[in-house]
Amino acid sequence: MLDLLITNATLPDGRSAMSIAVQGGKITEIKPGLQAQAHETVDAGGCLLAPHFCDPHFHMDATLSYGLPRVNESGTLLEGIALWGELKPMLKAEDMISRALAYCDWAVARGLLAIRSHVDTSDPSMLPVEAMLEVKKRVAGYLDLQLVAFPQDGVLRTQGGLDNLKRALDLGVDVVGGIPHFERTMAQGAESVKLLCELAAERGKLVDMHCDETDDPLSRHIETLAFEAQRLGLQGRVNGSHCTSMHSMDNYYVSKLIPLIAESGVSVVANPLINITLQGRHDTYPKRRGMTRVPELMAAGVNVAFGHDCVMDPWYGMGSGDMLEVAHMGLHVGQMTSQKGIRACFEAVTTHASKVMHLPGYGLEAGKDASFVLLQATDAIEAIRLRAHRLKVWRQGRLLAQAPRAESALSLPGRATSVDFTRRAAPG
Repeated sequence: MLDLLITNATLPDGRSAMSIAVQGGKITEIKPGLQAQAHETVDAGGCLLAPHFCDPHFHMDATLSYGLPRVNESGTLLEGIALWGELKPMLKAEDMISRALAYCDWAVARGLLAIRSHVDTSDPSMLPVEAMLEVKKRVAGYLDLQLVAFPQDGVLRTQGGLDNLKRALDLGVDVVGGIPHFERTMAQGAESVKLLCELAAERGKLVDMHCDETDDPLSRHIETLAFEAQRLGLQGRVNGSHCTSMHSMDNYYVSKLIPLIAESGVSVVANPLINITLQGRHDTYPKRRGMTRVPELMAAGVNVAFGHDCVMDPWYGMGSGDMLEVAHMGLHVGQMTSQKGIRACFEAVTTHASKVMHLPGYGLEAGKDASFVLLQATDAIEAIRLRAHRLKVWRQGRLLAQAPRAESALSLPGRATSVDFTRRAAPG
């Protein structure tokens, strides 16, 4: 007897009336009209069953700290970094843990079951690192939390920065991070990329660097990152986050850069909500969008994902852990409004993001983990348009969250008393 059988589901690839059989936390079979006995059977009612959402770029050590010790009035990246510097001496481990756990509750309720979080290693106390390692341990049963050793103040710019980062890795942090554009000079930035990639190669770690989070078209550390990935044989194991300077670069240089990124196997994570908010702050009009060249990178074969980056912290006072909101902003900023483009934005917060994180067992196939979310939508496009209601969230076959269908109780003359938000209007 099966543990779980889901029937009448629509899948992101367009297949409908599908049944998904689950045993021992794994998907055992996917086929239309499967008949089998199960301890629990769920009729999806034609709604979309998708692999769970993934956030490949977040800062959980700072989340939900909005207003501490003050609000970022300018809305700029640099004031956010300065604010975080003011907040760090006031941080307490128990408060960071409490805020992070609260955010993880939000995430799970929204079907977000994998998060890669950059953790500040600039402070020799290792307080943020130890706090986030404790969070990782506590949430392990329902959420994959992957930690990046992130030298927020610059690994070379900070006294003892490289030693601090190595200590974080020794404590159990998963990924090597960096912020080359925040080093004192372009040369130091390039040197930091080389050092950190060599460290990752030596320790067998993945790499995820904040790259060129600036409007300066001459900030070109993504080029160095791609070169080092090839030189050290790290193809497929390196990610460049943000890469917003690419939005301001001239087309000739980008025509050389994008093929280099593709050849190096480096993935890119854009953060639409934050990139559109923090970038272009020094412009009058016209104002630059700031988000990197997502459709062009995708067209070249680069794996591009979207991250949330921040929720209610020194850099961003909004957010709720909803990756469909991230995808929604991404398609607008990137002008990816074709059917293919919108579906690619859905993949940017699901399958593409899982590839950045190297998640084992991810996907809707037999043998993969039964970790998925049932959305009140009929396809991926509608899911983004509606920021679809999460009806049920499973992790390895175990139900973690559920909610009733969203309906309107509005009653108008001659109209039904309830409205199904997924019902399609008739043509004409």
